[in-house]
Amino acid sequence: MIIVFGGSGFIGTYLVDELVRQGRDVVVCGRNPAAKAYFEGRNVRWIDYDMRCRGHVARLPADGVESVVLLSALVPANVSIYEPQAYIDLNITGTLDILEYCRRTGVRALVNASSHSDVAGFWDCGRAITEADPRSFSLTGDHAIYIISKMAGADLVEHYRQEFGIRGVSLRLPAVYGHGPHTEIFIDTKRHVTGFKIFLTRALAGETIEVWGDWSKGRDLVYVKDVVGAFIGALDNKDAWGLYNVASGVRTTLEAEARGIAEVFSPAGRLAGVMNRPEKPNNIHTYLYDISKAKKDLRYAVRFPYRDMLVDYKEEMARQRFPHLQARERKG
Repeated sequence: MIIVFGGSGFIGTYLVDELVRQGRDVVVCGRNPAAKAYFEGRNVRWIDYDMRCRGHVARLPADGVESVVLLSALVPANVSIYEPQAYIDLNITGTLDILEYCRRTGVRALVNASSHSDVAGFWDCGRAITEADPRSFSLTGDHAIYIISKMAGADLVEHYRQEFGIRGVSLRLPAVYGHGPHTEIFIDTKRHVTGFKIFLTRALAGETIEVWGDWSKGRDLVYVKDVVGAFIGALDNKDAWGLYNVASGVRTTLEAEARGIAEVFSPAGRLAGVMNRPEKPNNIHTYLYDISKAKKDLRYAVRFPYRDMLVDYKEEMARQRFPHLQARERKG
């Protein structure tokens, strides 16, 4: 049995869907009533679970669990108020509770989703960031408490590996693309529409996409279905442990990003234009990740390079197969 904490979220939904497709026994832990209805309608066991409520551990199975996936986290993009204690309660104490559950019940593996903001100091460095690079991040701004709490959670996972033999794997993820996540996020508690959503809306209307700032800057963009493959690889390889970069290993420039969206999403016969506005402000960072370790240990493969990602994204939009994710997207 595999328990997926945060299985009602974006990555979790795609992961559970694939695990069920493979015939695996999965239990989903989450808080979203719409997601509960979706999974129970497909005969997937659901447990109402809030990582901030310590008593909820008692709701988990007492035996038969082989591994755990930890996707639940409080992230700045989802919150409109600054509450440091909330990060501690969910990202640290909640993680500790799950690790203690694993220790008590004999769960042998935990795969954890980790943020790439732990190496934000290496963004714009002009080379691929590796797992061997030390942590480097700002202690100011809306991400500070978040990344402190996430790194503490990752350290707890490693501590329980060394102390109690629970095989702990942390997957470092940059922004994960796919149909269903928030298209509006909070930055320093203020709501912003994402750049991808702006580009997509203009392309769908056949309007010109404006790329602000230096459009030669680029990021390592990874698709949700590739990320799912990494999680399954981490679950299956009993020799895998520690930190892994999970990305595309390719830097996609803002220009290429916009032109790809225009080509895939424009109405038939009305290709959206793309123009650079270098005089407009854009604080985007450039980053690229070395994924060779994940390829070697997790059999990780990038099946959806950028343009293929967009084509599949468009197909997922048409299918609308995860209604609870679409409801979340509309709510922003």
